[in-house]
Amino acid sequence: MGMDRKVISSKVEFGFLAAHDFLVPLEVELRYDTTDPFAVVASFRPGREDCVEWAFSRDLLADGLIGAVGDGDIRIRPSMRDVEMVVVELRSPAGEAVFEAPAEKLADFLDTTYDVLMPGEEHLWVDIDAELSRLTSLS
Repeated sequence: MGMDRKVISSKVEFGFLAAHDFLVPLEVELRYDTTDPFAVVASFRPGREDCVEWAFSRDLLADGLIGAVGDGDIRIRPSMRDVEMVVVELRSPAGEAVFEAPAEKLADFLDTTYDVLMPGEEHLWVDIDAELSRLTSLS
């Protein structure tokens, strides 16, 4: 709404929890875009060509740093075995994946997004009339 779009991107090494508690390192790109101010997108690249993206609430990520949150496809919580890690669980009809990520890196990413747009101010970047027009034109 008259404000310049801003995109924040950060690469964080997640550990994919494989069989027998073996962590496989996986680089994940976290992205925040003011055109969708409530969301964070995590891009997982398990192979050279493959890319799987999950979008979830920025608040969910922030809340997951301090306690267990989520009751659907995405659940985030502090690790019980390592206080410096956060557990991210992703569920879909195709399966389930569990990751660990450094809490400090996730907090740094969130802090960078807050430098651009503080929590509670996301609505200032949403053009409600344009969104309603877009939704009503789909039917």
